[in-house]
Amino acid sequence: MAKLWAGRTSGEVNAAADDFNSSIRFDSRMYRQDITGSMAHAAMLGARGIIAPAEAETLIAGLEGILKDLDSGALAFDPEAEDIHMFVEQVLTERLGDVGKKLHTARSRNDQVALDLRMYLRGEIDSIRGSLKALTAALTRQAEANLDVVMPGYTHLQRAQPILFGHHMMAYAMMLLRDLDRLADCRKRMNLSPIGACALAGTSYDTDREMEASALGFDGIARNSIDAVSDRDFCLELMSCLSVVMMHLSRLSEELVLWSSWEFRFIVLSDDFTTGSSIMPQKKNPDMAELVRGKTGRVYGDLMALLTAMKGLPLAYNKDMQEDKEAVFDACDTVKACLGVCVPMLEGMTVLGENTRRAAQTGFINATDLADYLVGKGLPFRTAYKISGELVAACIAKGCVLEELPLADYKAHCELIGEDVYAAIDLVSCVEKRQSAGGTCRSSVEAQIAYVKEVLNL
Repeated sequence: MAKLWAGRTSGEVNAAADDFNSSIRFDSRMYRQDITGSMAHAAMLGARGIIAPAEAETLIAGLEGILKDLDSGALAFDPEAEDIHMFVEQVLTERLGDVGKKLHTARSRNDQVALDLRMYLRGEIDSIRGSLKALTAALTRQAEANLDVVMPGYTHLQRAQPILFGHHMMAYAMMLLRDLDRLADCRKRMNLSPIGACALAGTSYDTDREMEASALGFDGIARNSIDAVSDRDFCLELMSCLSVVMMHLSRLSEELVLWSSWEFRFIVLSDDFTTGSSIMPQKKNPDMAELVRGKTGRVYGDLMALLTAMKGLPLAYNKDMQEDKEAVFDACDTVKACLGVCVPMLEGMTVLGENTRRAAQTGFINATDLADYLVGKGLPFRTAYKISGELVAACIAKGCVLEELPLADYKAHCELIGEDVYAAIDLVSCVEKRQSAGGTCRSSVEAQIAYVKEVLNL
């Protein structure tokens, strides 16, 4: 394919260099945005009299034809094209002749690619936010379905205090709500049009950048033409947001891996999202959760790759910036794939409430409540703390839990202890006493669920 930029040079490029320079293999996914942007540009050129209105109509009709043919498969991408912009313009010129050559008036590939990328990533954000809402809804449904399930809450991966399983699920729901907010904010900053900035200095043509921006759904225009073509903050911000999303998915996946092990046995994952071993017939491996955990590093790497590419670039556009698309596309693809697995995996998860309750009992996580009970009997907290620790040691020696320790053993450590101690250290009672806002009691968890439903319009 002939180079549209031939003139100052012959346009003849070494074959290896030509392939090295080409981006059509990955930026072709932006063909719809490129053509839509070109249609708005043609309309603006015609409205401002930069080209004849009839020529603008011809260009728009030609572009519509190319879009239709690409959508249907009647037209295939030319792997020898330099990029999606040159491909579309080349096909348009072949079909329309000299009129097709007028499309690129008052713009450059520098502002064109910035436009296409912003438009494409807007759509990616909308898609990812939709999947995040679906995952948040799945977590909320699991919380509702397991409102009466008691489990150990952990610090340092050590059993700490009794909580409701639903409370744990809603912790992840709150994380995802923040992710939704971050992505919405990122989209706002992204939604400014760079088209009309041209190569870097603007243009001498009497263009209407606001008209073009409005036609393409932008909130306004980039205010500095140099910044418009050299800015990739919107990519970096999106990839930063996606890295946080993946961190949250990875933490959730880590817990699913732990909880589905025989050592925990808190949950059972559906067979649809596990695999077996090629040699050990008893195995049921949580491979999907492990892959989500592993792919987190991939998204982190995409962010670091673009940060590194951008860190030393002088203004304005440099070819290094072509590295933006593979990184940001991969980050978006990876997040969408992970969310696509996580939603049905959560929906198909079975919670083993008897096992979570027994784990809560054997972890002596009601020892704090025992100490609070003794404080209520008039003992100083430190004294109550020491007695509670001695009683835990007594249970360990007897091979029982606090709920099973005979009253005589309690009284041997403190005469103030009466029959009411068993009600005070009952796990459900311990949970229900945590009535502070955001706490683990049932009414608090129900309030958290109601809040998430309201935010998501569930």
